[in-house]
Amino acid sequence: MNQLNGSVVSEFVLLGLSDSWEMRVFLMLTFSLLYSGIILGNLFIVFLVIADSHLRSPMYFLLANLSLTDVCLSSIAVPKMISDLLKEYKVISFQSCMTQICFIHIIGGVEMVLLITMAFDRYTAICKPLHYLTIMSPKICVLFVVLGWVTGVIHAMSQFSFVINLPFCGPNKIDSFYCDFPRIIKLACTDDAKYELVIAANSGFMTMGTFLLLLLSYAFILVTVWKRSAGDVSKALVTLSAHITVVVLYFTPCIFLYAWPFPTSSIDKYLFIANFAITPALNPVIYTLRNKDIRVAVQRLRKQGHFGRLC
Repeated sequence: MNQLNGSVVSEFVLLGLSDSWEMRVFLMLTFSLLYSGIILGNLFIVFLVIADSHLRSPMYFLLANLSLTDVCLSSIAVPKMISDLLKEYKVISFQSCMTQICFIHIIGGVEMVLLITMAFDRYTAICKPLHYLTIMSPKICVLFVVLGWVTGVIHAMSQFSFVINLPFCGPNKIDSFYCDFPRIIKLACTDDAKYELVIAANSGFMTMGTFLLLLLSYAFILVTVWKRSAGDVSKALVTLSAHITVVVLYFTPCIFLYAWPFPTSSIDKYLFIANFAITPALNPVIYTLRNKDIRVAVQRLRKQGHFGRLC
């Protein structure tokens, strides 16, 4: 791949999160626990939705898909970050770096479409309850998921096609724990202004557009409920609070990195810990803590002995 774009750089050096040995050991233990929680928590939601026939609704189908994308997104960067924390010299090959970038943006695109779909699902359930099952039919839900993957691939490839042809002829140090377009473009031996504009226009527009669309949809739902219930929006707020929390946690780092000219400090790598580790770990808790259906499903599985057989 590096021969195709005329690059003489065969690997990149990742500077990581900290130079302190004690801090790196602490971070390794912390992120190992978080990653274990991400895998177990999200896969448990997927298992629960598949195993319990009472959870075969559009909302839980979308939630299971969101859990799978969280597992995929975390697995792209977190395992390598954990292993690199104990290494003095942290490197990633050119091919692996490009692959990591590609999958980060594919999965990121899928997650954005899923969050929009889940907002639409809540709008339909709250504002058009009599038509909910017709509008959110199984076929439509599957089409939304397919649309998410198609969008993610187009989103990633439209930027990747520019970056893969850049010449990398010298600088190879990335002040982060993962590869991404903004940092890589800074290392190219060419005028990076036009490429920064392409990435900012693509990822920045997609991130800001999705974030504003989600906020507007939640505001519209609350206004609709307020009008119909004489000002009582407490139930709708409880229903939407989980979605709003996930949206804010997910989009804040993305907006910081992609919505304006590219980073001059290293703060973005700390913000993106939220995307790769914190948000995926919190999602199972956020979406199930106040969810009566999930709690009842867990009790049913326990009574049926599924946990015993699994152990």
